[in-house]
Amino acid sequence: MTSHLHALCFDANDPQGLARFWAGVLGWEMVDDPHDGIALLPSDDTGFRIRFLPTQEEKTGQNQMHFDLTSTSLDDQQEVVARALGLGGRHIDIGQGPDADHVVLADPEGNEFCVIPPGNKFLADCGFVGALACDGSQEVGYFWSRALGWPLVWDQDEETAIRSPHGGPKVTWGGPPLAPKTGKYRLHFDLAPPADGDQQAEVDRLVSLGATRVDIGQGEVSWVVMADPDGHEFCVLTPR
Repeated sequence: MTSHLHALCFDANDPQGLARFWAGVLGWEMVDDPHDGIALLPSDDTGFRIRFLPTQEEKTGQNQMHFDLTSTSLDDQQEVVARALGLGGRHIDIGQGPDADHVVLADPEGNEFCVIPPGNKFLADCGFVGALACDGSQEVGYFWSRALGWPLVWDQDEETAIRSPHGGPKVTWGGPPLAPKTGKYRLHFDLAPPADGDQQAEVDRLVSLGATRVDIGQGEVSWVVMADPDGHEFCVLTPR
């Protein structure tokens, strides 16, 4: 059996404040996290939690992944934007141009996200969290499909997307050109082996798929830090 996607983790200078922002935007419940952070539990079919982990490092550069939030009407899109702004978000320009119909925002720590207009066919059957859009190669899309056991739902022009068989958001990779990696990413996945699984066996399986073990200064911890074929860090937790 494969690991499941347990969490999307944000490094945060103010974990409580950032969690409150995203709880307000998404309508998810805040809970204490067992590893010195705070988490949000999904209120829909998203299938993974969001964890906010403390860091002293400031954000530099654009994140390698961001949420695409959907809307049901233009009024709904405007309401989502207004809610995010009221919670401390802000408009940002990442080169989307004046004719873009999606709205690009940043949370209080500068993490980018988009609010997509109604009628987007690619996200038509997804919930409010329509996609987690990632910078990445076709190869890394194939890797994550095999790593999670999620089927490919898009594979064209070096762009790939996967989705859990149980629904929830799509995870997409935009293909080349890839942004240069300048340091540890601010967002990463936590994978959890099956409860009756073996962490080392899962690490070995992921290595066989193209992952590598990496040292980011984590020291003696119970989880294993790895990187996918594009160098994006992720963690393999101990079975629960």
